[in-house]
Order: sequence, then C-alpha cells, then structure tokens
Amino acid sequence: MTTTPDLDAVAAPAGALGTAPIASVRRSRRARAVLNQRPGWVAYGFLAAVLAGAILPLYWALLIASGDSSSLNNQDLPWWPGGNFLENALKVLESDRVPFWKAVLNSLIVSTVVSASVVFFSTLAGYAFAKLRFRGKRGLFVFVIATTAVPTQLGVVPLFIIMSDLGWTGTLGAVIVPGLVTAFGVFWMTQYISQALPDELIEAGRVDGANMFLTFWYIGFPAARPAAAMLALFTFIATWTNFFWPFIVLNPSDPTLPVALSLLQSNYFVDYSIVLAGVLIATLPLLLLFIFAGKQLVAGIMQGAVKG
Repeated sequence: MTTTPDLDAVAAPAGALGTAPIASVRRSRRARAVLNQRPGWVAYGFLAAVLAGAILPLYWALLIASGDSSSLNNQDLPWWPGGNFLENALKVLESDRVPFWKAVLNSLIVSTVVSASVVFFSTLAGYAFAKLRFRGKRGLFVFVIATTAVPTQLGVVPLFIIMSDLGWTGTLGAVIVPGLVTAFGVFWMTQYISQALPDELIEAGRVDGANMFLTFWYIGFPAARPAAAMLALFTFIATWTNFFWPFIVLNPSDPTLPVALSLLQSNYFVDYSIVLAGVLIATLPLLLLFIFAGKQLVAGIMQGAVKG
C-alpha cells in the first residue's frame, strides 16, 4: 500500500525552489475555496435592501399614476395601485398639448444614432490608444480623460452659439452631433482593449496582409464586442433620459420624450397622476431593454473587469 507523501515535508528541505510550487498550490486552494463559498444572509440582506430601494420609486410613481387629482390631496396614499392608470395613460397618449408619439420617435432616433456612433468612435479611439504607437499618445489620452472634469453646464452657451450659427437649433442634429463620442467611452474601450486583445492577433492580421483599418474591423472590434455592448446600453439609456440640452435647443413642437413630459405641467396646476403616468410609459422601453439585454450587459461588465 502506497501513501502519498506530505507536500510540506517533501518541500521543506528543498529551500526556495521547493516552496514556490507549494505556495502556488495553497493559493489555488484558497482561490477555489473563495469561489465555492456561498454568500451569507448579510450579503442577501444587503442585496434585498438595494433592490427594494431601486423598486420603491417606481412603485411610488405607480401609486400616484393610478390615482386621480382628488386622491392626491389626501395626506396618506393607499398602499395598492388604484384603477385609473389606463385612463391617465390614455390622457398622455392623446394629449393635444404634448406630441407624444413624435417625441418617442425623436428619442428613438437620437438614442440609436448616438449609441451607434459612440460605440464605433470610442472603440476606434480605444484601439488606437491601446495598441498603436504614435507621438503624444499619453498626453492626448490624459487630455481626453480630463474633459470629463468639465461640467456640461459650462459648455452650454458656446455650444448653443455654434448650433445657432450653423442653423441647427430646433433640429435633432443639434442633439445628436454633440454626443457622437464621449470621453468615458474612449476611456472604457481603451482599458478593455489593452487587456482583452493580445498583440499577437494584431501581428497575425498584419502578416496576412490586412491594413490598419481591416485589422481593427476584423480583429479589434470583435474582441471588444462585450464591452461595446455594455457601452451601447448605457449610452442609449443616458441619451433617452437626457433632458437638459434637448430642452434648451429643441422646439416644444418637436421635442424628445423627456422634454415632452415636461410639457404636461401647466402654469397653475400640475396633475401629478398624469405626469407620472407619462414617466412610467417613458420608462417602459428601458425596462424592456434591460430584460432582453440584461445578460449581455452583465457579461460585458464581468469581461471588462479583466486582471492585468
């Protein structure tokens, strides 16, 4: 009968050369133990609290949107939704004061175009910063990241003057063009591509005769697809809910959806049941987007957290 020798006893006289494999074995065992460890009730309790905090505003909006103006005058709202939500939603959809369906179409156009543009240009710039060598690369990258420290409100006046000189005020182009690329998108794609794309793949593509752009399109872009999907989702949501700049530059007769919802408020009386019914209708496409693309979003986030 043969017995397996103790690893510590065998490796003890071997000195530094013998202890290195044992240390790596112990580290791998600890790593497997951490991965196999199930979260306790504290972790689940914290996640439940976060989930409740995220759902509570939507449920509160549903309570108000399913009531009427007279029920809102009461001090205590009911804990269950009322039966007026469909009626309030129809008032939003059929309102003469708010071009709702036109606003939905405008938001869909703006969000789709901006998301596709941000993904393409950010991935292209990220590939250049991560894998190409050119003079001034580090300083230019630092400058791009530094632009995120500038508040959006500081650029509103000069941006409006530029759009006015171009004759774009009141058009969707004034909302689309300033958001065609973002500094965050460039930073995110640079960090992802630098870790996820091996240099050997790029060299193999160039050996096969592909030029710089074909190497990016057939090698770099497919490798960055998970991070690009995450960036597209976040950009779409941010553009869909953007209110500040479209409210300034667009006309009330041709708004995006957040601007159209603000038109539901009159000067002397605000029917919050109708306003919040419109807010829930505008939120519904984002909820559907998360339901159908949630797995891709989580995969992009997890694959973006690569260890160097």
